[in-house]
Amino acid sequence: MSTPSDGHPALAALGTGRCLVIGEVALSHDGSLGLAHAFVDAIADAGADAVKFQTHIAAAESTPAEPFRVKFSRQDSSRYEYWARMEFTEDQWRGLAEHCRQRGVLFISSPFSIAAVDLLERVGQPLWKVASGEVSNTRLLDRILETRSPVVLSTGMSPLAETDTAVARVKAKGVPVGVLQCTTAYPCPPERVGVNLLPVYRERYHCWVGLSDHSATIYPGLAGAALGMDILELHVALSREMFGPDVVASVTTAELRQLVEGIRFVERMRDNPLDKDASARETEPLRRLFTRSLVTTRTLPAGTVIEPQHLAIKKPGTGLSPDRFDDVVGRRLARPVSQDQLLVAADIEGLSE
Repeated sequence: MSTPSDGHPALAALGTGRCLVIGEVALSHDGSLGLAHAFVDAIADAGADAVKFQTHIAAAESTPAEPFRVKFSRQDSSRYEYWARMEFTEDQWRGLAEHCRQRGVLFISSPFSIAAVDLLERVGQPLWKVASGEVSNTRLLDRILETRSPVVLSTGMSPLAETDTAVARVKAKGVPVGVLQCTTAYPCPPERVGVNLLPVYRERYHCWVGLSDHSATIYPGLAGAALGMDILELHVALSREMFGPDVVASVTTAELRQLVEGIRFVERMRDNPLDKDASARETEPLRRLFTRSLVTTRTLPAGTVIEPQHLAIKKPGTGLSPDRFDDVVGRRLARPVSQDQLLVAADIEGLSE
C-alpha cells in the first residue's frame, strides 16, 4: 500500500521493511506536564521513532459513575476524576507536539472522544492510533477519517469480525490503515502475545501490521521484527518504580534502547540475505587456516607405497584434503617427503589435483 507523506523518514518508510517504533507514554506522566516532556526526551534518546500519549477529556468521554478497572489511585475517587486530572490544555498539547518535532520523533496521541480528535487535529499529528476499546466507536472513527491521515487500529478486545468491519470502513474512505495485534492483559504472558497473527492480518487485510505489546519485555518486538512487522507500539516507563497502572506492562527506557538496536539489527539481517557459496569464497583464506590436510607421519623416500600409518590429518588446510585419504593409500610417492609435510598431488604418482 502507499505510504503517507509527512516529511518524517520513519513515517515515509512505513511498508518498506523498516519498523516504526512507538514509545507509548499513555498516562504514565500522571498528569504532570513536566514529566510528559521528560518522557519525550527519554524515548527520543532511546532511538524510537514516535512518542505516543492518550488524550482524555473527562466530560466528553465519561460519566462520573464510571468505575475503575483496577483501583490504583490514592487521590482520585472515581475514574472520571482520574481522567480529569490527566487532561492537558490545548496549548500544553501543542507544546508536547512541538517538543517531539524538535527531537525528531513523531507526536501521536490516541483520542478517546470526538472533542479529543478536534483538539489533536488542531495541534497536528501525522498518524492516528485507535485504541481497542474505540474500534467499534464508528462516530469517533468517522471523525478521525475526516482528517485523511493514516489510521492504526488496535485489536486488543476485538474479534476478527469487528476488525474486518473497521478495516473496511477505513479503506472505504481511501485512508491508509494498519492493524496491530494486541492482547488486553497487563502484563501479557508469552502464550497470549499472538505473533502468529501478524501474517494472518497481512494476508487478510493487505495493510501494515504490527504489535501493540504489553509484555514488559523486549522479546515480542524482536520476534515481530524477524517476521517483518511494520509497527511496534509498547509502553515505556522511566523506571519500574514509577507510579501508574501501565508501569507493570512497560519496558524501561534502557530496555527500549536495547530493543530499538535489536530491531535495526534484525532488519539489516533481513535486508541482506546471504549467498552461502559466495560467502564461502570470501572466507577461503580463513578456511585454509582452520581446515586440515593430509600430512606424513615420518620421513619417506620416493617410491614408498603409502600405507594408512604413513598419514595423519593436521592443520592448515593448504595441502590435500582429508577426503582424499583413500585415494592416496596404496599409491607410490613420486618424490621424497619429510615428517609432517603437507602432501600435494605432485607428491604422489598418478594422483590428479
